[in-house]
Amino acid sequence: MMNKELVQSVEISIKEKKKIIKGQVIRAVISSRSKIIEIKTSDNKSYYLVYYKNSLVYGEKLEIVEKGSFIDKAYSKGIVLESHHPFLPVIIPNENVFIPNKNKLFSELQNQYSLQEVAYIATTLDSFFTKDQLIKIIDKIFFHYRRNGKFFKAFQITHILKGFSPELSLAGDNLNSQDFRSYDNFYNSSPLPIVYSKDPLFVELYCFKNRMSPDEHKILEDILKKQDCFLELLLLWMEKVDKYSKADSIEKYTNIALQFITMEQWILILGYLKINPFQELSQTKTVIDKMLHEEHYETAALYLLDFIEDLPNTYNDTLNILWEHLDTEFIVSHLDGFSMLIQQLVQENENQQCEQKLSHLVGKLLENYDLKTVHEKLQPIQKSVPDSKVFRKMNRMTTLLEDPDHMMELGQYYAEFKQYDEAIECFSWEMELHPDDYSPVWQLSKMYQNKGMVEEAVAYRQIYAQLKGNKEIS
Repeated sequence: MMNKELVQSVEISIKEKKKIIKGQVIRAVISSRSKIIEIKTSDNKSYYLVYYKNSLVYGEKLEIVEKGSFIDKAYSKGIVLESHHPFLPVIIPNENVFIPNKNKLFSELQNQYSLQEVAYIATTLDSFFTKDQLIKIIDKIFFHYRRNGKFFKAFQITHILKGFSPELSLAGDNLNSQDFRSYDNFYNSSPLPIVYSKDPLFVELYCFKNRMSPDEHKILEDILKKQDCFLELLLLWMEKVDKYSKADSIEKYTNIALQFITMEQWILILGYLKINPFQELSQTKTVIDKMLHEEHYETAALYLLDFIEDLPNTYNDTLNILWEHLDTEFIVSHLDGFSMLIQQLVQENENQQCEQKLSHLVGKLLENYDLKTVHEKLQPIQKSVPDSKVFRKMNRMTTLLEDPDHMMELGQYYAEFKQYDEAIECFSWEMELHPDDYSPVWQLSKMYQNKGMVEEAVAYRQIYAQLKGNKEIS
């Protein structure tokens, strides 16, 4: 329920050493404090950028994403936004990124984040470093804390190591050791809000992993609010709406969204979530009215098309304005979406204006489809206006298609709809059947004149004059 024509692709420029690589974002994944952005370059190469708290940590070109890696698990367990998702541009921190030096990466990270965060970040980079390299870094942090008597901090690192490499005996031994037993009891027996006061990272990761559980979902919401992570809060709400097809607190999340994006963008996002924004939010009418005032009729139509059948009555005047001003070619290219609108409006508007619009509509369709196909496409509209002269002509044309004795009549109908090539074919057939009749010759001259083919028009006019003169003499 969202018009993809209104969603723009997101481009990113990546500076890697002395090279600049440009590509298009084809997917983004949110996984607790981390984010992965997948980029496809013009030569069909895939780059993956890993972020922590909206800051780029590292990225590289990857041939494949290995099964069981952080990126692979994020795709299956995180919040995934594909390239056509209208919220995707909002969560891209920067469209120009610089990939850090790989050799200096962890020393730089220690200048920006706590050692516990560095240990967690290391677990997100297993697509770019070997597992042994990352375990060695995490072990160093663990032993640093233990040597300095910070056993609770060391225990937190053991938790991270166990989650990253469950098969590692060292991590399991540490968790079961006497030194850490009291901490283990604290985690197992304390409510999550109490654990959060001691280890926010652990609780946030745990709640995100279990976010479909109502209790953990509520705790995660509270954490994000405290951290002013409103974009992540919006994503959490969107995922819930998408999964359960039930939207609550739309006004509340609209107010949050409008801190970051325009109402136009929010309309698209709600449409993507199968929520009718024009039913739910009164301020959407102002957005569409502004488009009409600025004569952006096609844009307004694209916003409304998916909800044509379920718009409030306050949009009736809006639909009439669109019917009056939209180009027929645009209507033809979106005929399925406009079908219901046309059925409604042709009954409400002045007959002459509607007949003219319908005539243009049939003509445009005949430029792309044969007569039978056009007739089928317009059947739903025809049923609502059975007395239309345009449709009566079209119905008559379909009955004449296989009748060689009425090519003259069929050609004249084609000419009325400005389908000059088809008309020429009909009049030429009539001329073959009745070589002494000058009427089809005159029509051929007119058709070529309408096509701007002056020489052919003059030639047929001369034949017409000769045939007419012969008939008068006889």
